[in-house]
Amino acid sequence: MTNVLGRFDFDVIAKWIRPGEKMLDLGCGDGSLLRYLQDQKGVLGYGVDNDPDNVLACIRNGVNVVQFDLEAGLSGFEDGFFDHVVMSLSLQTVRRTEQMLAEMLRVGREAVVSFPNFGHRSHREAIAAGRMPVSKILPYQWYDSPNVRFFTIADFEALCGELGIAIRERLAFDGERVVTEDPNLNASIAAYRLGRGG
Repeated sequence: MTNVLGRFDFDVIAKWIRPGEKMLDLGCGDGSLLRYLQDQKGVLGYGVDNDPDNVLACIRNGVNVVQFDLEAGLSGFEDGFFDHVVMSLSLQTVRRTEQMLAEMLRVGREAVVSFPNFGHRSHREAIAAGRMPVSKILPYQWYDSPNVRFFTIADFEALCGELGIAIRERLAFDGERVVTEDPNLNASIAAYRLGRGG
């Protein structure tokens, strides 16, 4: 399942994107996901990132990019302009989670998010041993982590319920292995396809 870029979640996200869609990638980093989807699906995409080095990397990758702070919201984008708004492995770095999810579903027909599951058994074991978890998916120490939100699959699904966000599909993984049994305990990463509720 691993693509040439080494990010298996790119393949997962690509399955939810139709050819030629308009897409917005929030916290796009160096633009690798957008580049991948441009090559694989012919998407018309834009990336958003606040880091000048990432913006420069996007330009080098041939990706359209806008530099601004996501915490300010997405007021520069029209309602329903995008088919999909994606936030890959970045939701845990956002302070205003509820606002971000609402904005994603305001400017996009669907939202796709993936995030590390802080409820994974290895993280629970680290905390039980008296330390904050450090792993391949969470490679930072507590003092230099960009993560400001620490949540589990169960927490995220409860929030979606409170906000009236429809969970259209969920995939959970431990490494690259699909997890179906108790994902809140056994999955290290979760990916969701979301829509407006009701």
